[in-house]
Amino acid sequence: MKRRKFLSIAAGSIVVAGTTCYLLSDKSNFVRDDIEPHEPTKAPLKLDETAILYLASLAPSGHNTQPWFIKYLEPYHWVIGNDKSKWLQAIDPTQRETMLSIGAFVQNLEYAANNLGYNCQFNLLATTNQDENVIDVKLMPTSNAPKYDIEQIKHRRTVRSNYLNQAIKNEDLDFLMNDDTNFLHFLHNTSKEYTLINEQTIEANRLQSYRDPAQSELADWIRFSSKDAQEHADGLTMASMELNGIPAWVLRNFYNKEKVMAKSFREQAIDKVAQQVAQSGGWLLITSKDGSVETLIETGKRMQRLFLKVRGRDIAIHPMTQILEETTTNTTINQSIGISDAVQFILRVGYLKNYPEPVSLRRPVNEFVRM
Repeated sequence: MKRRKFLSIAAGSIVVAGTTCYLLSDKSNFVRDDIEPHEPTKAPLKLDETAILYLASLAPSGHNTQPWFIKYLEPYHWVIGNDKSKWLQAIDPTQRETMLSIGAFVQNLEYAANNLGYNCQFNLLATTNQDENVIDVKLMPTSNAPKYDIEQIKHRRTVRSNYLNQAIKNEDLDFLMNDDTNFLHFLHNTSKEYTLINEQTIEANRLQSYRDPAQSELADWIRFSSKDAQEHADGLTMASMELNGIPAWVLRNFYNKEKVMAKSFREQAIDKVAQQVAQSGGWLLITSKDGSVETLIETGKRMQRLFLKVRGRDIAIHPMTQILEETTTNTTINQSIGISDAVQFILRVGYLKNYPEPVSLRRPVNEFVRM
């Protein structure tokens, strides 16, 4: 067989094999809109209850673990629970972030209930971050509940990339902080504190990436394939990590937990963080006076109120908490930035030209309601 003819046949075989592989592969990112309706919950939820709980579940959480559940007691009377199976033991060993996430869930729940004509009666049950029963809540019908634009809840999104380096306008800062300066602190992208947070965020990510328990925990929550994403309806998908096209296709089809533990994956993640912190209008820090359960819940609510405001101003938020999760960087942050109160959130903020729609997954209501 002549060499030219052989090469032509070989090339054609490769194309056919590659095409066959592609046709049989996981070809597109699985996103929130792709989640199929699941079986109805065993709890006899009213339509309003289901709608309120779904909107509550759109709150953010670390690695998108969604660490909450609802214990159904009777119509419009539930206990908000702390789901221990969703704890991040390696990066959140005291469940501080868990309580903050549950606080964000509570804020969404309250807004959604108000919008449908209910006032919420909350009774804190938990005394530690590890308590299973966190808050007893009753929904009371009323004619004067404040209305809230729930579209802000539906369209809230964590955005990681393509920030502008434009300074945040004073009028936008005033709107976001809303006289809440006792707890909200902004670091302009021209300040030395801003540069320090950039550097420490990269360092904290490096420390965490090479701390095997933390990296293994991250790997456990990455949903590489669409099948896994659909099955779990939580965690970090290619879409929520803003990976698309060929890179996402490669990860969905050829990556697994073992490859997340490889040096190349860790280094690429650190490089990505360096690219991200180089783009922003500044950092927003949220502090609290203490670390009690009640305070952490209120701080989570405060963060969510802020998060729900930003899209209307074309401002993105990216929580980057690694400084607080790594002992080496956590012990120096307050002195470095001149803040005495405990820092609970570190948020990268910046303007966007184009605001994407949310894609992170959420478990259907029936999967987090218990009888």
